Amino acid sequence: MTYRETDHLRVLIANERTDHLALVAQIVAALGHEVIAGEIDVEDVGAVTARERPDVALVGLGESSEHALGLIEKIVQEAACPVIVLLHAPDPIFVKEASKRGAFAYLTDAEATDWQSSIDIAVRRFAEYQDLEGAFGRRAVAERAKGILMERHSVDERAAFEMLREHARSTNRKLIHVSLAVVDGHRLLPRQPASLSTRASTSLLALCRLTVSGV
Repeated sequence: MTYRETDHLRVLIANERTDHLALVAQIVAALGHEVIAGEIDVEDVGAVTARERPDVALVGLGESSEHALGLIEKIVQEAACPVIVLLHAPDPIFVKEASKRGAFAYLTDAEATDWQSSIDIAVRRFAEYQDLEGAFGRRAVAERAKGILMERHSVDERAAFEMLREHARSTNRKLIHVSLAVVDGHRLLPRQPASLSTRASTSLLALCRLTVSGV
C-alpha cells in the first residue's frame, strides 16, 4: 500500500464490547473509511481477517486485556496490515504486551481528532517495514543461492554471483527469480563439484528451466 492510498481504507474493528464497536465504526466512517467487519470473538476474528484482507485493523481494549491481546494475535497471524490498539486512557503495560504480539501503534479516545494522522503514519511505516523485510528476504535467498553454487561447482563467492547475474541477463529474468530457482531446485545440481565452465552454466540453465519456468 502506498501512502497516497490512505484516504480510503478498508478497516476491520475488533472489541469485546459491541457498544464500542459501534462507536468506533462511526468515527472510522466519518474519516472517510469503510468498516468491512466488526468482531468480538477471538475464535472468529482470524478467519474474518483472512477473508476480508483489511488495510488496517483497530483493536479496542475492553474489560479484559487478555481478550484484546488474543484478538491482536489472531489478526496479526492472518493480516498483511498494521494492527492499531485503541485505548480509553494511556496504558503502558498493555501497550508493551500488545507490541510483543505485533501491534504497530496505539490511539486513545482523547486523540479521536488525530486518528487520521496516526493511521496515516502507521500504514506508511508498515509499508516501509514490509519493503525492508522483503529486501532482507531477497538478499537471504541470493546469499543461499551463491552458497549452493559455490559448493556444487567449487567456485568462490564472486564467481557464483557472476553465474547468477549472467544467467539472469541472458534469460531476461530478475536475479531473485534465478536465485529462487537455484534454492528451490538445488538437489538437481551436480553432486560432484565442477569447475566454472560451460558445464556449470548448462547445469544452471537446466535447473532454472525445470524449477521456475513460469515465475
